[in-house]
Amino acid sequence: MIVMMKRSHPKFNVPNFGARSRKRVPERWRKQRGIDNKKRTKKSFMGAEPNIGYGNPKSVRGVRASGKRLIVVHNVDELVLAKGAQNYEVAIAHGVSKRKRAQIVKAAGNDIRIVNSGVNYSAASSGAFHRDEQHGTPFHKI
Repeated sequence: MIVMMKRSHPKFNVPNFGARSRKRVPERWRKQRGIDNKKRTKKSFMGAEPNIGYGNPKSVRGVRASGKRLIVVHNVDELVLAKGAQNYEVAIAHGVSKRKRAQIVKAAGNDIRIVNSGVNYSAASSGAFHRDEQHGTPFHKI
């Protein structure tokens, strides 16, 4: 597998009012819409705006730094589908609970790399989950 490097591009930030030291405007991109805005009129000293020319080739879009693509998994059944894929890494979905995460990590074993397991492996394998008697909420006993 040949891994291509993604092209770099400048930071696309909203121009800050006054000085850079003011953190009133967070560093993120929003299209400038003011009638006299210098960034909208493409003055070079205001910095670059995003456009289609900064895009990467289709072959490297969505490829991680490891050279593999990412599959998001919600349960063990979806993990079984990802087992045959060699050029993929697995990420467990955000809304999956600790107990299901532990099951997914156990099912993955050493065959599949999970980038965000977030599980204490020793406790997960011993089944040390129980409920807090006072509040009735599940928590992980260490």
